[in-house]
Amino acid sequence: MDWQEWKKNKESVETEEFPNKIILEVRAGAGGEEAALFARKLASMYTSYAEKQGWQVFEIDKLVFEIHGKDVYQKLRYETGVHRIQRVPETEKMGRVHTSTASVAILPIRKKTTLEIKPSDIEVEFSRAGGAGGQNVNKVETAVRIIHKPTGIDVRSSAERSQLKNREKAMSILTAKLEALKEEEEAKKYSGERKSQIGTADRSEKIRTYNILQDRITDHRIKKSWHNIEKIFKGEIEPIVRTLKEELQS
Repeated sequence: MDWQEWKKNKESVETEEFPNKIILEVRAGAGGEEAALFARKLASMYTSYAEKQGWQVFEIDKLVFEIHGKDVYQKLRYETGVHRIQRVPETEKMGRVHTSTASVAILPIRKKTTLEIKPSDIEVEFSRAGGAGGQNVNKVETAVRIIHKPTGIDVRSSAERSQLKNREKAMSILTAKLEALKEEEEAKKYSGERKSQIGTADRSEKIRTYNILQDRITDHRIKKSWHNIEKIFKGEIEPIVRTLKEELQS
């Protein structure tokens, strides 16, 4: 099977399934506290956009969300990758520009899966979930962390009030991550026949730069830029989403 045939088969499956549930995960990368601030800003941007779309947003853990809504995966799938911000921090006395990164993962939750996770392949840990002082959530070990030993992938769910529900959520995230990993590996098998890395869903790929001083956001895959960063950070990303869909699915 060549790349074009694989891509055609993959797209036909997605067309049939239309996954309307995703896991959105944002993680701080290089840059210390600035990276953490950037990660929170990106998470806020996506959840604000989701609310504008009329989608349902459920917090699972810190900077991890489950989002339900029509065409949610089709619209956000190209956000996966490394995002970079260039700005002068408020604590920077010399006016130097700092560069920080954060990674974004958009993981579809499919109705059907052929993926089997062996009980012997996972390690489950329990801990107290964070929350306001005095709440029951702090007194019982309801937060669940699952480590997939063969890959080293670890996931966590703490938003639910019961340990059982948090375990179910964590398993759902793990399944989505393992499916995405499998898909990424399949795509790389045929990447030699491609002209670019567009659509690999590779989370190590730098996809976008947010330049605060120049008020410009540039997507490196399609070589296009947008302005008015503060408006975009408030969830006004539809022009970016629409352009990516037009450029990358054509």
